Amino acid sequence: METIEPVEWRGDAAGGSVWLIDQAALPQEERWVECRSGFEVAARIRDMTVRGAPAIGVAAAYGVVLASRSRATTKEELDALAASRPTAVNLFWALEAMRPLVPDGPERCLTQARSIHRADVENNRRMGALGAKRLVDGMNVLTHCNAGALATGGFGTALGVIFSAVEQGKQLHVWVDETRPRLQGAKLTAWELTRAGIPCTLICDNMAASLMRARRIDACITGADRITAGGDTANKIGTYSVAVNARHHGLPFYVAAPRSTFDLSIASGADIPIEERAQGEVTDDRKGRVAAKGITAFNPSFDVTPADLITAIFTERGEIAPVTSARIAEVLG
Repeated sequence: METIEPVEWRGDAAGGSVWLIDQAALPQEERWVECRSGFEVAARIRDMTVRGAPAIGVAAAYGVVLASRSRATTKEELDALAASRPTAVNLFWALEAMRPLVPDGPERCLTQARSIHRADVENNRRMGALGAKRLVDGMNVLTHCNAGALATGGFGTALGVIFSAVEQGKQLHVWVDETRPRLQGAKLTAWELTRAGIPCTLICDNMAASLMRARRIDACITGADRITAGGDTANKIGTYSVAVNARHHGLPFYVAAPRSTFDLSIASGADIPIEERAQGEVTDDRKGRVAAKGITAFNPSFDVTPADLITAIFTERGEIAPVTSARIAEVLG
């Protein structure tokens, strides 16, 4: 199945640049944005031109290549990359993998960044094939936010599982949560699924429970931005509600995420830093103000789903089920 790769390096190590598909412009327009410094990559991560934990990691790795070419500002560029988004641990994983190579210059850094990018796509393929075993022909699957090719180096995590099942010949229907307030489901997941020809239906976030009660959803699957050593999982705000409702209605709730999304230094989800974004994402839309003047808004970008609500986590190294610290250590080593 053909899927998009939202991050590209174009050119050689000395004069090339990072190109990002502008996810803020989708689905109305498919355009690409060029970045020629680590500062520019950091800015595009902050404004969500590129988003999704694995995609952020890949973009940051290429950002380090750019930073390695400007020795006078290298440290400041790396610091800007590290400060761009606080919750997605893949960002920090990629930076730590790249940082020791900076003294070797851009050529060595580009080789490593391309390796990180290539490995992410390969890992997504592996976890997709693994998770697809849990999906049976004729299923109705709910997903929240966007964990497709756009959120990764390519192919996707949660949507990668769905893509793999379809490649195996299974007929699926996907319920797509709109995912307030930035509507990644409506804008991005719906775009990817329709582009791939997979039957899907868009719903408001608050419709999921009623569909579960009507037995019109058979399983739920999401991606993740950070997973603790105990299996507590941070993902887009609203994911916790999906997991709670799935448990109440006796439905499986799956997570697909690579090893780089696990933060084994943290035991509990209570210790995951949760990014809070601008109030305007809640109070305004593209046409302007929609909320009453004077009202304030609370806008955390993520919430945490406890491990005991997760049926299984699919990784490139194997399936984690039950989701316990012992099983995570066994699978991830």
